[in-house]
Amino acid sequence: MHKQMIQPKVTLVGAGPGDPDLLTLKGVKALAEANVVLYDALANEEIMNHAPQNAIKIFVGKRIGCHEYSQDQINQLIVDNALTYGHVVRLKGGDPFIFGRGSEEIEYVESFGIPTFVVPGISSAIAVPAYQGISLTKRGTSESFWVITGTTSDRDLSKDIALAAQSSATVVILMGMSKLSQIVTLFQKESKGETPVAIIQNGTTPNEKIGVGTIDTIQEVVVANKLSSPAIIVIGEVVKESNKLKGFYEEFLSKEIIS
Repeated sequence: MHKQMIQPKVTLVGAGPGDPDLLTLKGVKALAEANVVLYDALANEEIMNHAPQNAIKIFVGKRIGCHEYSQDQINQLIVDNALTYGHVVRLKGGDPFIFGRGSEEIEYVESFGIPTFVVPGISSAIAVPAYQGISLTKRGTSESFWVITGTTSDRDLSKDIALAAQSSATVVILMGMSKLSQIVTLFQKESKGETPVAIIQNGTTPNEKIGVGTIDTIQEVVVANKLSSPAIIVIGEVVKESNKLKGFYEEFLSKEIIS
């Protein structure tokens, strides 16, 4: 009789960029009603405290060099748990639809006739620069911004970066640290060597690290500051105009003059 009462449904929830306070109220409510939570490698697992203590919690995330489950297995886990237990919350870092494969999961779940809901999350592409006072658009400086994955599903550099380098837009690159030298080369080809760059590691978290420079110098900055993934690369004049980063740039420019 219990199984007849089960009403399967799946809610994709964006966990935000790392700061647990950036989880939306709607996300908190969805977690509070979860029977099962399938969660990624979250920047802050405090978010899991919003789920009921007796909810089943399954880690399905991917860490460098360690994939607990393939995407096909994750899709099947979502369906199996929804049919068995009822409400499944699929908790994903950032926003589920920004390089998160959320649409693939929704399509698979709905093919079984299971109702789905999406709770958008605050994307790291916007929040991480904002925490450093970087306005991705600014009147008179940047009319638009690109958000690009640095590494495609084929492990290649995205071809869109070469196009973005030709524009005057702010360019935000996720998952691009392993391709930094190639990115630098593309911007140098467009005579953008002096364009400001900020690299922000573990953005919005207590262990956040940042390095600033230009296209020509950013690789040296990465080495000096021991920056690595996960990090966001922000390229554009708006980086230099951040009040929070002015001190970094004044120090950087004074070193350039001395050298």
